[in-house]
Amino acid sequence: MHASDAGYGLWLLAAINAAFFIFFAWSFYKPLTRWDWRGFGMFSAFVVALFAEMYGFPLTLYVLGGWLSANYPQVNWLSHDAGHLLEMWFGWRANPHFGPFHIASFVFIGGGFWLLSTAWPVLYRAQREGRLAREGVYARMRHPQYVAFVLVLTGFLLQWPTLLTLVSYPVLVWAYARLARREEKDCLSRFGDDYARYMQEVPAFLPRRRRGPAPSPGEA
Repeated sequence: MHASDAGYGLWLLAAINAAFFIFFAWSFYKPLTRWDWRGFGMFSAFVVALFAEMYGFPLTLYVLGGWLSANYPQVNWLSHDAGHLLEMWFGWRANPHFGPFHIASFVFIGGGFWLLSTAWPVLYRAQREGRLAREGVYARMRHPQYVAFVLVLTGFLLQWPTLLTLVSYPVLVWAYARLARREEKDCLSRFGDDYARYMQEVPAFLPRRRRGPAPSPGEA
């Protein structure tokens, strides 16, 4: 079977898809600071590696081909659909694009881009005005932009896991956490006690559960 027959070797399609998602993220994010550019650059590298395997050369399927064929002989590992490894491993024999992991990936990717589009205008206005971003989603978490990138990367990983993305995913999560800490040190030097109070009031990545209205003195 030729690579093009199996849905691979389509490097132009790989480049178009990678460029589309990178531009889509950039249209929401528009990096300004060096921290913004580093976070966006890591996201872009992950996307390029993903689509290079999805439509270019299926490195993961070639490396694991012998083991996969021996343990899952009922699957045609030369087909393009076989790249949806989670659906194949868990016995989803229908169209993998309607499989549970593929649907979950859309939820993560869509949620990540939604969070990015919600957070960036707030951060952009604050950066232009030289103040802290504390309204909107920044009232619930301090680093929604990094949470958004991790959600999108998680969705891609569920949809089409590869050896390269599996290895790079935890590295990227660690790198985003480190960027957030460096960003906080920069904000502490710029805003001092105001940012220190903000750090005490608002969690970094996981928003706290909303509290109900405080009880009246009589109810208390």
